[in-house]
Amino acid sequence: MDDILYVNNKKYTVIKLLGKGKGGYSYLAQIDNHDIVVKQIHHEPCSYYQFGNKIEAEINDYKRLQSIGISLPKMLDVDRVTERIVKEYIAGDTAYEMILKDKLPEICLCQIKEMLSFVISSENEYDV
Repeated sequence: MDDILYVNNKKYTVIKLLGKGKGGYSYLAQIDNHDIVVKQIHHEPCSYYQFGNKIEAEINDYKRLQSIGISLPKMLDVDRVTERIVKEYIAGDTAYEMILKDKLPEICLCQIKEMLSFVISSENEYDV
C-alpha cells in the first residue's frame, strides 16, 4: 500500500493498516494532523458473500444503520472513482475487542438488541 492516498484530490498520509474486511482495507491516516480512517474497497473474492457495486453497498448500508439510530463514525467523504471512503477515526478498542474482554458498554448491547428487532421485524414483513 502506498504511504499516500488521495480521496477526491485530498492527500492523506497512511499511518497503518487497521484491518481488512470482506469489502475492503481500512487504514489509519492523517490529513492536517487529524486522524481519520480511509477505507479502500477491494475486489478479492469472498466465498460466502456476493457483491454488486461495493462502494454503493457501503454507502447504502451506512445510511440504513444511521437511519435506525445506530451510532457510527461519521462518513466524511466518498470517492467513487478510486473506491475510497473517509470516515471519522475514534480511538480505542473495537467492539470486537471489547466483546473479547467482556467490556462492551450497555449502550452497545441495547443497540445490538435494537438492530436484531429491526432485522426480525423486516424479515417478518416478507414471510409468506
